[in-house]
Amino acid sequence: MDADLKENYARAYDNRIGFGKKPALVLVDFVQAYFEPSSPLYAGVDAALQSALRIRAAARAKGVPVIITGVVLHPSGLDGGRFFQKAKPLASFTAGNPLGAWPAGLQPDADEFVISKQYPSAFFGTSLAPLLTSMGVDNVILTGLTTSGCVRASCVDAMSHGFITTVVADACGDRHPAPHEANLFDMNAKYADVVSEAEILDFIATL
Repeated sequence: MDADLKENYARAYDNRIGFGKKPALVLVDFVQAYFEPSSPLYAGVDAALQSALRIRAAARAKGVPVIITGVVLHPSGLDGGRFFQKAKPLASFTAGNPLGAWPAGLQPDADEFVISKQYPSAFFGTSLAPLLTSMGVDNVILTGLTTSGCVRASCVDAMSHGFITTVVADACGDRHPAPHEANLFDMNAKYADVVSEAEILDFIATL
C-alpha cells in the first residue's frame, strides 16, 4: 500500500477496538461455486478456505459458536431481487444447483448454525443478529467469500448491529488481489479490526 495513503488514513482512522468477551465465528458463503473451475464465480480461494477451517477447528475446541452461511435462491431468482438481476452468476445459487453445495472439508456439524441468505450481508433478512444476541455474543469474527462482496456487507452490518467486528484477512478471499486488499484496508479503517490467522488463533487460545 502506498505510504502516502497509509499516512493519510492514519491521521483519521488509526484505531483498534480489540476483541470481545464472547465471540462467534461466521464463515460467509464458502460454497462450491468459488472452487469449481468451470463455475462463473471460480476464484481460486482454496487457501482462504483452509485458513477458515483451521480457525473453525480452534473455535470448536474452545466452545466458540460457529455459524455458516450460504446463498439459497428460488429457481426463479425473484427472492434475490435486484441483486439477482444485477449479478448474473447468482444463478449458481438457485435451490438444488450443485455449485451452492459445501466444498470439501466444510460439511456443517449438527451443533453449528446454518444461515441461508439471499442478499450480500449475512445479517440482511436473516435471523443472524437475534441468534448472536440470544447467545450473548459481543464479537463477530468474520471469514469468507468474497472480501469485496458478502464479507464486506456482513462486516458493515455486524458493526451496525453493535458487534465488535473482527475480519481475518487470511481466511477471506476474492477473485483478484486488488479488490481483496482494498476492501480489507477500508474495513480495517472504518468498521472492523482486520487481523491475521495467527492473531485470531492466539486470541481463541486465551478463551
